[in-house]
This record gives sequence, structure tokens and C-alpha cells, in this order.
Amino acid sequence: MALCLAAFALAAAPAAALDRSPRPQPRPGPVEVLPRTPLAPVYYTVTIRPYPRPALAARGPILLVPVYFSAGLRPAPRPRIARALAAVISPAATGGLARSPRPVARPGLRVASAAAAAPAIVTRGRVGTICGDPAIRGVALAPIPGRMNGCGVDNPVRVDAVDGVTLNQPATIDCRTARALRDWVQGGVKPAVGRLGGGVDSLRVVASYTCRTRNNRPGAKISEHGRGRAVDIAAVNLKNGITLSVEDGWDDPVQGKLLRQMHKSACGTFGTVLGPGSDGYHQDHIHLDTARYRSGAYCR
Repeated sequence: MALCLAAFALAAAPAAALDRSPRPQPRPGPVEVLPRTPLAPVYYTVTIRPYPRPALAARGPILLVPVYFSAGLRPAPRPRIARALAAVISPAATGGLARSPRPVARPGLRVASAAAAAPAIVTRGRVGTICGDPAIRGVALAPIPGRMNGCGVDNPVRVDAVDGVTLNQPATIDCRTARALRDWVQGGVKPAVGRLGGGVDSLRVVASYTCRTRNNRPGAKISEHGRGRAVDIAAVNLKNGITLSVEDGWDDPVQGKLLRQMHKSACGTFGTVLGPGSDGYHQDHIHLDTARYRSGAYCR
């Protein structure tokens, strides 16, 4: 019963409580209300510029005037220089360039044409197996005619590598010499080097086919180089960059031993083997050719 009476009293109380809430009291006297000043855009004349300084204004404006010229005109030469040049290049002073003197040919001098001195070597295919041996890589060539009696190769080949050992420059030889070179690399060069420096990488070839006499001596017999049967080796290059040079290493206690072993192993595989100390013409390379003699191989 008491709860019901309390709820009834609270329901009737809010209206009276809201009527008695405090309100702000007005200020005594009149209140002045100031209006807000609106913001207006500002405009200016773009023709107005700063006044120039007096010292600069007195000079006046700088006007750019276009200049026209003729490309055909050139400065006139100075009189003294012009006269000197005319005297130097005048036909009377020079006698004419067309009549300049030429060297007189020597009597009895035989002039060989470039084509005869160096005949063109024509290839017959791409680089690949040649001479019927996969261990010999190169290109078959067209027959090489000789410019002297006794020179020339009927079935030449240009060898680029033998038994995996490249030649620093291709050797133009015949197949018999190519096979002998392969046998020497397999049975002489590689066993002599062994694993030293990672093994044999390449051979430095300094001569192969060339139409000439022996040791370039006048009146001598045709060299085996002129028949495509010879190749000259100047050095053996190892895979680690070391070079066994015939010229520099022949008398070396280490390199010389290997080079002499290679020289010895070539004897028999090749008909002629010449190295340093043989005849004075082979101090910087080993000459190898496939000439055959009744008395056997000639090795020095």
C-alpha cells in the first residue's frame, strides 16, 4: 500500500518541478546588438607596376632589333696574306699537281700481284667433324693452288681443335697432318702436362700452310709448310692461365722438362721435329711435319 502511494506521488511531481527550474536573468538596461561586417572581395588593376629607379629610367627601354645576313658572305682576306697564298698555290710556282713526280720503277723488279701472293681460301662447309674423326674439329677447304712450283694442297682442312684442345688460330693443313697432331696431343702433350694447371687448354699455333722455301732461304727446296704438311707450335696454354712457352721456358728447370718431353713424344708421330738448338731457325717454336724419310724420323 505504501509503495502504491509513493508511485502516485512521483507521477504527479514532474510538472511542478519543471515549472520551478532556474532561468538566466536579463541584463539591466538596453542591449546594443552590433551587426557583422561582411567580407568583400578586393580588386586591383594589373597595369599598375612599381615605379622604376631614376637611374635606370633615364636609359630608356631596350629594343631587340632582328639582324639579317647573307650566308654567302665571308670576311675579306688581308691583302698581305692573300698575296702570299696566291704565290704559293699558283700553277706557275707548283708546275701543276697533275705532273707531280713519281718514283721510277727499279729495272728487273718483278712485282707480284696480291692475289698471287695470298690466294683466297674457300671453305666448303660449317665447323664440325673433319677428316672422318670426331676428335678433329674444323672446316674442309677447297683445293689450294700453289703460286710456286711444288706448293699447294689438294684436300686442305682448317683445324680449330684436336681432342678437345683448341688452337689459338686455325691451322690449314692436310688430314694426315691433322691426325698426327691429334695423336701427339693425346699421347704426348696431355700426358706430359697431366693435371698441372688444370690440364691443357689450347695450343699457340704460329704457322701452318704458307707457300715458301725452307726457312725462307732463296733457292732452297719447298718447305713442308708449302704442302700443308707442317704446323709450328710456340706454346701450350694451361686452363689456369699459365703458358708453357718454347722461347721463354725451354731452359727453365720446370717448364723445360715438360717441353722437352713433348718434343720427344712427337718424334715418330711426325716425320720431322725441330726445336730450339736444332738449326737456329726454331728457337721460339717446335716445328712438326709429316714428311717421310727412308732413314726414319728426323728429330732435333
